[in-house]
Amino acid sequence: MTTRTAYLVHGYLGAGKTTFAKQLSERTGAVRYSPDELMVARHGHDPPERDFARYLDAVYAEINAEWPRTLEGGRDVVLDFGFWTRAWRDMARARASAVGAKTKLFWIRCPEETARERCRLRNRAPGESLHIAENTFDVLKSRFEPLAPDEPFELVETGTSERE
Repeated sequence: MTTRTAYLVHGYLGAGKTTFAKQLSERTGAVRYSPDELMVARHGHDPPERDFARYLDAVYAEINAEWPRTLEGGRDVVLDFGFWTRAWRDMARARASAVGAKTKLFWIRCPEETARERCRLRNRAPGESLHIAENTFDVLKSRFEPLAPDEPFELVETGTSERE
């Protein structure tokens, strides 16, 4: 039996994670899980701030219950989660390992101004992405933990604002 893979897509807002995750899913045949898309489908492009955390927790609970079963069923998965913290990455690695799967981590990055511009463009054309206010971009930076030296990854530089 072939070992299944959980592809972990790490990066900050506007880096190009979803574009990369879609391409990776198409290339590998893996099932892609996107909390942002599920949030938008259920609660709109800009859910009320007072409900946002509760909505997001419910979406993650659902997806985190499903993707390990997908691996167990014999399919690879692409987790378009951002994986902003080491604890979150370690949790995904442990869940994958528990069902006999391996993980591969991708770090998606671009210059900050490119990421900001991508967020501005997405905000003007709502679709599958959540609204990211300019101040939210700055406030959330403190929650983003860079990868540690003991976390092997493949770097993907997205570069220009046309990507996501």
